[in-house]
Amino acid sequence: MTYTAITNIGMIVSGNISEPVLSADTIIIHAGKIEAVGDKQLIDDLALHSVAYKLIDAGGMTVVPGLIDSHVHPVIGDYTPRQKMADFIDSSVHGAVTTMISAGECHTPGRPTDPAGVKALAVLAQRSFQKLRPGGVKVHGGAVILEQGLTEADFAELAANGVWLVGEVGLGSIKKPAEAAPMVRWAKAHGMKVMMHTGGTSIPGSSTVTAADVLAVQPDVVSHINGGPTAISPAEVDKLITDSDLALEIVQCGNPKIADQTVRKLERLGQLHRIICGNDAPSGTGVIPLGILRTIVQIASMSDIPAAAAIAMATGNTARVYGLNTGMIAPGKEADLAIIDAPMGSVGQNALEAIQAGDLPGVALVLIDGEIKVNKSRNTPPAVGKVSVKQV
Repeated sequence: MTYTAITNIGMIVSGNISEPVLSADTIIIHAGKIEAVGDKQLIDDLALHSVAYKLIDAGGMTVVPGLIDSHVHPVIGDYTPRQKMADFIDSSVHGAVTTMISAGECHTPGRPTDPAGVKALAVLAQRSFQKLRPGGVKVHGGAVILEQGLTEADFAELAANGVWLVGEVGLGSIKKPAEAAPMVRWAKAHGMKVMMHTGGTSIPGSSTVTAADVLAVQPDVVSHINGGPTAISPAEVDKLITDSDLALEIVQCGNPKIADQTVRKLERLGQLHRIICGNDAPSGTGVIPLGILRTIVQIASMSDIPAAAAIAMATGNTARVYGLNTGMIAPGKEADLAIIDAPMGSVGQNALEAIQAGDLPGVALVLIDGEIKVNKSRNTPPAVGKVSVKQV
C-alpha cells in the first residue's frame, strides 16, 4: 500500500481540545492511518527511501479531523423513512462528516418492541453498517432501544454479537429511572456506551426526561442537552453541568439558546472537553448534511469559543467518549481528514476566521482511512483555495 503525503498545510486543527492547533505543515498517511505529523522533511524522508506516494498539496488551507456526528437515527441502508429521502449519509460526507453514531434505529418501519425483535434489529443494523459505508462514512449502527422484558442475559448476547451502543433511553417502553437504571448497569457491564434522551418528547412514544432522571440513570451521554427539539430548563441544564461529569451533547435540531448557555457555563468551568456535537437527524427538522459544520459555526461565532476548540467538540471529544480511534490528527489515528478553507466572499482570511465570523467553511477535500472520498463538496460554498493531487 502506497503512502499519502499532505503538505503545504496552512494550519492543522488537531481535534484535541487541550492542544487544538498543531505547529506542523505536513501529514504522512500509510495503511489508512496517520503515520507522522511534522514539517516537509517528512516528504524528503519518503523520497530518500524511494517510497512511492500520493502527494496532496493543501494549497495553504486548513486540515481538520473528519467530523463525527454523535446523533443519527439511521435505518438499514442510506435511506430515511422519516423524511422519505435517499443518500442522506452520502450527502453528509460532503459536509466533512466521516463518522456517524446511531442513537437508535427508531424510525425503522414496524420497529419490533419485543426482546427477540429488539435484539434482532440491533444486530442486523450493526452488521449491515459494518459492511456498508455510504460515501465512505463509518456508521456505527445497531443502538439497541430499551424495551420491557430485556434481561442481563440479553445484553450479554448483544455484546457477544458486536452491539456496543444503547440508543436514547426513553425512546422505547423503558422510561422511568427505576426501570432504566438496572438495564444501563447491565449494558455498561458488557462494555456498551449508553445515551439518554433529555428534554421534551420528540416523537410519539418518547417521554419527557428531567435532569433528575438522567442523574438517577447515569448514562455515558446526555443526549441533546439543548433539546431534541424541546430543551429542559436553564436550571435543569445547570444541574446536569454541576452535579455530574457526564458528556453533554449539543445538537443542530435543538434549542440554540440552551446550547449557548451550556457552552458558556462549561467554558467558565474549564470543562469544554465534555461537549460533543450531533445533528439528531433525520428528524422532523429534516436531513441536515451540513448540520455538524453549522453547529461548530454556531458555537464559535455565537458563544465566543475559539473555532479550533469548537471543531474539537465535534471530533476528538466525541471520539474519546465513544472510544473511537479517529477524530484527532496524531500518529496512529485513522486517517479521516478534511481540507477546508474560507468560502468565497467571506470576511475570514482562512477557515477558522470564517467560522469565527459565522460563515460555513468550504470543504475542498475529504479523506476516509487515507482514501479521497470528496474532491470538492457539492454542499458547502466553494473554498477560496485549491487542492492539487499527484502521484510521485
